Amino acid sequence: MTMYLPNAPLDCPSLEKGDIYTQSEFLSRLANECRYDRLLLPTYKTGEVVYVHASAYVYFIQPAEAHDLNFKLHFLLQLRWTDARLAYSLYSPERQKIIGESDLRQRIWVPHLYMSNEQSSSLMGTDSKDVLISIAPDGEVLFSRRMQAVLYCWMNLQKFPFDDQRCSMNLESWKYNASILRLMWEKDNPVRLSSELHLTEYSLLDYWTNESVVRGDIVNMRQGGAGNYSALKFTFKLGREVGYYLMDYFIPSMMIVAMSWVTFWLQADASAPRITLGTSTMLSFITLASSQAKTLPKVSYIKASEIWFLGCIGFIFSALVEFAFVNTIWRRKKVVSLKKVNSKYILKSTLTPRLARKELQKEMQSSPQLSKSRSCSSLQQDASSDPNGPGYNNYLTVHSFPSALNLPTITTQSYDDLSGRGRPGSEGSDEPKHTWTQMTPQEIATWIDKRSRVLFPLLFILFNIIYWTFVYCL
Repeated sequence: MTMYLPNAPLDCPSLEKGDIYTQSEFLSRLANECRYDRLLLPTYKTGEVVYVHASAYVYFIQPAEAHDLNFKLHFLLQLRWTDARLAYSLYSPERQKIIGESDLRQRIWVPHLYMSNEQSSSLMGTDSKDVLISIAPDGEVLFSRRMQAVLYCWMNLQKFPFDDQRCSMNLESWKYNASILRLMWEKDNPVRLSSELHLTEYSLLDYWTNESVVRGDIVNMRQGGAGNYSALKFTFKLGREVGYYLMDYFIPSMMIVAMSWVTFWLQADASAPRITLGTSTMLSFITLASSQAKTLPKVSYIKASEIWFLGCIGFIFSALVEFAFVNTIWRRKKVVSLKKVNSKYILKSTLTPRLARKELQKEMQSSPQLSKSRSCSSLQQDASSDPNGPGYNNYLTVHSFPSALNLPTITTQSYDDLSGRGRPGSEGSDEPKHTWTQMTPQEIATWIDKRSRVLFPLLFILFNIIYWTFVYCL
């Protein structure tokens, strides 16, 4: 056997007939300072690279709340390497393995690894930490320790709560660069999961391992010195379970939005119940949205959950605006003249109350009989004092007739006379006629409420189709 300390003192304990010694006695002789330096790498003299093979057995994965951006991992880490200085098959052929715990770890060389994305970590165990080391007769060392660690996981929450997250455990060499020590995953099953591993909010979709080399320098203080350092990474993909969010957020928010549509079945002048219902649904939804937002970090980009809540708030707010609109129309006193009873003319007449008069003036200008007529709006009478009913207007018209005296004739004509209604013999006239309809403000308000009962649910269904297509197909 090659000794790395040829100038050892003569009183260095002998390894001959090693089978007669107990394990502790033989280990104290094998790893004695006179022949073994635990500060030196196993192949320090020859200049070869030390290959450390790693494997992990995962007991437990607990992703934390999204605002913490971390997860907890319980695992068993195993490192395997060969130290020729500890080969004892020639001196103790009957001995199978040397097994020890923390006391053995203090006697031999162990690679110094650390987790670069670690928030906190600790060894697991009771009085004696769960560390196990075994040395084979050929000098192969197997180092095992159970650990629990809280590791950072920088999540992308743009599609929350329909997101998939990739979290990893990064193992890197601290003291020795890649030219001296190389980390490698075991070829067969480098990472194994416990059969009792269960996740609550997530489901484990996939996991994989990879090896890399990272750059260490004085600027970022990533490693103990400058150079390239070997690194291992174990990455697992988690899919968030949406059942909790559907039952606690999405379905209740749909019900709150549908509740805001009840105002369309109440009369437009029922201000107290419609305002109470609108404000209560708005406050209830804001409370629901804020309780969900507390579990998320304050990021600069917009999330899928925020798009949903903004859309629902828009529908609830639109229902309140619709009530204010129809209530304003309901309180008007003048009837509205419509050329046709459809959405275009009704909305125009409500937004511009003098629209009917403008339409009438256009007809008067286009009519051959009234081409030289002029109406004086200053003689318009108030609707409440007119015996013909509200909205009944008289017009002063000046007609020019070709006569010898060339004197003008002044007559007064009502709205119905000008529009072709109420004149004797108007039915048999060949002049073009336009039929005008009148609606009271109360009828218009009721008409808008009836259309809103259908329009709002259809738009909300369309919003759902677009939203769920986005979260599941994009």
